[in-house]
Amino acid sequence: MTSPIAVAVFCASSERVNASYPLLAAQVGAELAGRGWTLVSGGGSVGMMGALARATRAAGGRTVGVIPRALAELEVADHDADELLVTSDMRERKSLMDARADAFLALPGGIGTLEELLEIWVSRSLGMHGKPVVVLDPLADFALLRAQVEHLVAAGFVRAQAAGEVLWAQTVSEAFSALETGLASPRGRDAPADEFLEADL
Repeated sequence: MTSPIAVAVFCASSERVNASYPLLAAQVGAELAGRGWTLVSGGGSVGMMGALARATRAAGGRTVGVIPRALAELEVADHDADELLVTSDMRERKSLMDARADAFLALPGGIGTLEELLEIWVSRSLGMHGKPVVVLDPLADFALLRAQVEHLVAAGFVRAQAAGEVLWAQTVSEAFSALETGLASPRGRDAPADEFLEADL
């Protein structure tokens, strides 16, 4: 029997952001649960991260939180998670989230979210995994990032193929359609790319 699809969602834990962002996270959580998918989150109970997990559970979904011991108090660990994993550091956190996920969805966030997105983007572009990577960016918070990557492609630092390894969406519906398409592709839920590309990213 195939296990339920698990999606790692990267997003902010800040409580200083506009209320529209936790609302977006809650919409994503409800959509995850409605599809019978499992949420893999950063394990915090505040900000967008908390709204995401609570909405997933409220709609009957399962949540797995992964949080470093040092952040358990800062991000207020999500003790209501169906499974809460406490790691020794950030590297172990990301590694465990990556291993538990079949796909990745990034929502607006800060430098932590940006770092998580870039790392999983790089590893996909190098053929280290074939899991879909989608960014849901309804308010263009990552517009400058997209422009920066386009500049690096034009300058020859980034292959166009590598830049295209991330799918961008403006609505929750578009994001989940992109995830479904990626999960159904030949590279599948956890199938690696056919070959490792040694060229510059």
